[in-house]
Amino acid sequence: MGVELKKDGKELIALLSGDIDHHTAKQMREEIDSQAGLDKPELLKLDFQHVDFMDSSGIGLIMGRYKLMQSLGGRLRVINVPNYIARVIRLSGLDQLGVLEKDVEHK
Repeated sequence: MGVELKKDGKELIALLSGDIDHHTAKQMREEIDSQAGLDKPELLKLDFQHVDFMDSSGIGLIMGRYKLMQSLGGRLRVINVPNYIARVIRLSGLDQLGVLEKDVEHK
């Protein structure tokens, strides 16, 4: 449960797992932000493949990393998003930022 970070060239991949709620989001944010601050990746990928649940804290997690990557001159991509989480992202309007993986409807 939590976040596992992997560096792949100029990309930083955050493999998220378990629940993203007010209990877990802070620790995830801190780990991702710390590594991104060190690596200054061109692309940060938030991988939601193993996320079981997400509330509004997950929206904050995505929005904050979007702003972080803008400040670092990089981009954010949200990948492997289950349909139920993609719906929450769409309802929040975050999909308008262009960060959501395009083929999410097929997951």
